[in-house]
Amino acid sequence: MLPDHIERVVGEVVGRFGAVAGIHCHDDSGCAVANTLAAVRAGAIQVQGCVNGYGERTGNANLCTLIPDLQLKMGMPVISEDQLRRLTVIARDVAEIANVAPPHSAPYIGTSAFTHKGGQHVDAMAKAIYTYQHIDPEVVGNHRQTVVSELSGRATVLTKAADFGVDLGDDQALVRRVAEQVKQLEHRGYSFEGAEASFELLVHRARGHQPPFTLIDCITLNEQREGRAMVCEATVKVQIDGEAVHTAGEGNGPVNALDAALRKALTPAFPAIGETQLFDYKVRVLDGKDGTAAGVRVLIESGDHRRRWSTVGCSTNVIEASWIALADAYEFAIVECRRHGGGAHPETAEPAGHS
Repeated sequence: MLPDHIERVVGEVVGRFGAVAGIHCHDDSGCAVANTLAAVRAGAIQVQGCVNGYGERTGNANLCTLIPDLQLKMGMPVISEDQLRRLTVIARDVAEIANVAPPHSAPYIGTSAFTHKGGQHVDAMAKAIYTYQHIDPEVVGNHRQTVVSELSGRATVLTKAADFGVDLGDDQALVRRVAEQVKQLEHRGYSFEGAEASFELLVHRARGHQPPFTLIDCITLNEQREGRAMVCEATVKVQIDGEAVHTAGEGNGPVNALDAALRKALTPAFPAIGETQLFDYKVRVLDGKDGTAAGVRVLIESGDHRRRWSTVGCSTNVIEASWIALADAYEFAIVECRRHGGGAHPETAEPAGHS
């Protein structure tokens, strides 16, 4: 059914039998939420749905959209304000348990729901935030993000830096330097639109902050003999507080082996690494003209129980591109832990990273 049909039918039921109707919609026609709201307008007093819209076929009506729609758009207080502020974390916790991540574009709770791209858009946001943002994201426990690209100007760099608590103030030379560096990196294939953590690290480094570790060297080995299962090993040597740490790891693939070796090297000095988990790993060919010799962009989504972040690496060597993105992911975890004085989170899932 479509919303007008639902509203008519529910209205007839309520007209004959009183306020006794409930509504249970699936998303077969892409209208589950709209149909549910139409039923409520017609007098339905019970709403059924599921967190993140999970369910058979095309899914059930998404409670993470219905609840704020009812409360914020239709003025029906269905939960407390404190509960509403937990909507985003609840949606992501359930997604983690179900191992089915909600789409980035999900209304209200998606990582892109309040994301804004540079130029006129960000400039307008700075002057009147309501022009591109229908609610305060904090109301549902989400937050605003600004993505940067080679089209971004200094205003976007300032806004993006402010998003993660870095006030660049009147340091126009620093802003110009960061904006120019973004453009140079994107000409090499980098994209910071989906790698906000790498951009944050870029700003921190531009301000003179030294990375918590540096790579000395790394080796990856893939071996298969006489039809046996392929063996993947990696060794890494990193410098931490002036001391060289040399470790090795095995994995399901070269990136997983690098991940295991790097995690082993960093965890004793930075326990926050033990909380991190790899959620997604994507490789994009930048120019198919060179075939398997083409440059590639690697995007890695990592996270812990509190949040997720994305990092990027580019190279004509997929292992090197993966290493760059992976190292940024761990550096960001360490920086975040230092910033918030974080400790261990016992409820965090065990690390995983099979790439």
